[in-house]
Amino acid sequence: MVYEWVKHCVARYGKAEVESWYWEVWNEPDGAYWKGTRSEFFKLYDYAADGLKRALPTAKIGGANVTGGGTKYLDAFIQHCLNDTNYVTGKIGSPLDAVLFHAKGSPKVVDGTVVMDVRAQLRNIHGNYKIISKYPQLKNIPVIIGESDPEGCAACGMSTNPENAYRNGTMYSSYTAASFARLYELTDQYNINLLGAVTWSFEFENQPWFAGFRDLATNGVDKPVLNIFRMFGQMKGNRVETTSNRMYNLNSILDSSIRKPQTDVGALATKAERTAAMMIWNYHDEDKTGIPDSVRVIFKKLPVKTITFTEYRVDAYNSNAYEVWKKMGSPQNPDARQIAILEKAGQLKMIGKPVKQNSSKNIELVLPRQGVSLLKMDW
Repeated sequence: MVYEWVKHCVARYGKAEVESWYWEVWNEPDGAYWKGTRSEFFKLYDYAADGLKRALPTAKIGGANVTGGGTKYLDAFIQHCLNDTNYVTGKIGSPLDAVLFHAKGSPKVVDGTVVMDVRAQLRNIHGNYKIISKYPQLKNIPVIIGESDPEGCAACGMSTNPENAYRNGTMYSSYTAASFARLYELTDQYNINLLGAVTWSFEFENQPWFAGFRDLATNGVDKPVLNIFRMFGQMKGNRVETTSNRMYNLNSILDSSIRKPQTDVGALATKAERTAAMMIWNYHDEDKTGIPDSVRVIFKKLPVKTITFTEYRVDAYNSNAYEVWKKMGSPQNPDARQIAILEKAGQLKMIGKPVKQNSSKNIELVLPRQGVSLLKMDW
């Protein structure tokens, strides 16, 4: 079946296109979706890989997209691919062109307040990276986090799972900024060739407005979290060093998450030939408002004297259709005028206009809790 399916794809899309794809077998075989034994899954993988490679020898396949805590299963899968007898060929080893796993957080409602657990998601990444890095044969192998999210059930709305109320507003957007920065930090620590991390978000048709599903938009209106990915999309070139006296260190988060009284005010920066960008967030696991923080940004070694400076912002007042919808009275049947307003509110908002200024000038801004700013410098 796999052999015929791959042949069909090559005939329809062309060899070069299909060669660019990564194929996987099954999903979370260590969880509820696979009813067979571990050995039976490895046998399935071997036969699927054989059919794939017979149809297109240059095709790429990997696995096993285990659940966040499935490190032992992933370890056994890698052992099979590297050292066990192949169920089809009788030889040692099975094709492994990428390693995949999932990583999930674990929010809860505590005394009526949603409390996130970024530690849980990062521990999943840390544990699986540790397994991968112990095999020298896998050095530089592409790694894909097939699902990377604050929790595990995309289709569980906040009416049935009140802990998922974080999804509509700036809790989700600030969590995403803070967690991705630590993902990069762990990737550097283990020298992992991270190909990508999939935000496992969906489109839920014909559902109530802002029902709290894990999606990037509701009824076609973008949520604040989508604007964080728009910010990431404007960050070009390579990452450069940033330091902050209010940024939790990685080991502290892996130990006890972001739960101390003060928030995590951190930054991630990039630089390309004629542009640089810095993302700054003000995050805490507890979904509460608080006094905004004054932030001073000092840039070093920008290569020109004059830059064009632009700020984009996601917070309660900017790039936030959810707050606008609530101020409308939370309509479940908004009219065309209201929808147009919501669609505009859901876009990434520029603060003021771009200004030319001296590159050595410090940037002063006030960043509210759960706020995320993108500072962009062009020359």
